[in-house]
Parts: sequence; structure tokens; C-alpha cells
Amino acid sequence: MIRAGKLDRQITILRETETVAASGAVSKTWAALKTVRAELVQRTAEEYLTGFGEADAGGGVFRIRYHAGIDLGDRIGLDAALYDINEVVELGRKRGLELHCSRVAA
Repeated sequence: MIRAGKLDRQITILRETETVAASGAVSKTWAALKTVRAELVQRTAEEYLTGFGEADAGGGVFRIRYHAGIDLGDRIGLDAALYDINEVVELGRKRGLELHCSRVAA
């Protein structure tokens, strides 16, 4: 069970969408799918060890309440950072999800 007090972050789950202009040009953008409360379980050591001006590598594991339809093609937005979802793990019987993510380089 996920305790509500641990869900101390607000994340936005983004999905890539395609729009077709009148000229026939296709453009891809990221649109907000859901905004949910989450717990940041861990961050990789790379985030703590990188110095100022070095590569922005890293990732994390987010725990959220269960939401159907979240897949590996989605992204997570937290503050100004974007994360690609690498793995979705179901916790219990539709109790929650653990989203293993890697940070998107800007």
C-alpha cells in the first residue's frame, strides 16, 4: 500500500502526439496525459556526483497510485526535468506503479 504522506511530489505524465497541419506537415509534440502525486524513491549516484557544468545524467524511480495505460513510450515531467520511462512495475494487484526512469538530456 502506498501511504498518501509519502506522495510528496507532483509529476506530469506526457505522451507524444502527432498533429497534421493543413499543408500536410506532421509535427510531434508532448502533451500532458495526467498529473499525479508521486514518491521519488531513489536517484542514481550520478546526479549527486556530477559537478557544475558536467553532463546532466541520472534517473530515478517514481511510485504512484495505479493508473492504467502508462507505457514505455511516455515521459515524466518533474519541475523542469524530463524523464523517459524505462520500466513499469505493478505493485500488488493494481495498488500502485513503480516507474523506473532515466533523465532526458537537454
